[in-house]
Amino acid sequence: MNAIIYAAGKGVRLGSDRPKILLEFGGHSLLEWHVARLAAAGVSRLLVVTGFQREQIAAMLPRLGQQYAVKIEEAVNHDFDEGSVLSFHVSLPYLTGAHDPVLLMDGDVLYPAAMLRRLIDSPNPTTLLIDRKYSTADDDPVLVPVRNGRPVEFRKKWTGEADLIGESVGFFKIAAADLPLLETETERRLSGAQRNESYDEVLRTLVLAGRFGYEDVTGLPWTEIDFPQDIARATNEILPLIQRHDDTPDNPIAKPQVQDKRP
Repeated sequence: MNAIIYAAGKGVRLGSDRPKILLEFGGHSLLEWHVARLAAAGVSRLLVVTGFQREQIAAMLPRLGQQYAVKIEEAVNHDFDEGSVLSFHVSLPYLTGAHDPVLLMDGDVLYPAAMLRRLIDSPNPTTLLIDRKYSTADDDPVLVPVRNGRPVEFRKKWTGEADLIGESVGFFKIAAADLPLLETETERRLSGAQRNESYDEVLRTLVLAGRFGYEDVTGLPWTEIDFPQDIARATNEILPLIQRHDDTPDNPIAKPQVQDKRP
């Protein structure tokens, strides 16, 4: 199985001069947490879509690829100031002709090993992760209402009746059979005002077409890094829970290890 991490954005709300995926937690960047998790889950090929301050990310890739035995490639979204749908576009060559499911992942999420396994092991060929314990107090999450066991919407500020509602974690497994629709919906947004759309709009099209199943990860510790206060919460609250969770016998994936740099 292959994976794509999207890490092109500026992170304006965070106010950082570094890509969010290079923020460090427990002495390791989010990028390294991702690579370590993916390698342990059997992913052998990873594409990282960069844009803002791409050189900083690119400089990390050779070491991480060698350390975790993952083939890591880079695709650059030079138009990262526009909609994130353009990040989908630069990743399309990586998707064309794929015969196996592909993981699509937001780069700014800190999460435990069990969350990734839940996604990969899902019996749903195309699936997304939801957390029913969400808040709209300081953010505007993408909501996923579920009826009769299937997601029926994928957007912010959703209201209506559903059997359950969860926040999208930002991780997706897309079956090879559903990749052509993703490609088509991305391509048709490359001109005019649609260039400024989020890639959420492409994923929403697949949800509305009934392609997605879901996995409920409520109770697993994770957080998206959007605001300065998210960094403090990730460090002081989420990271200790992740480390405790990953140390249990049913979570054998090791935490990322830094190579000994002593002479």
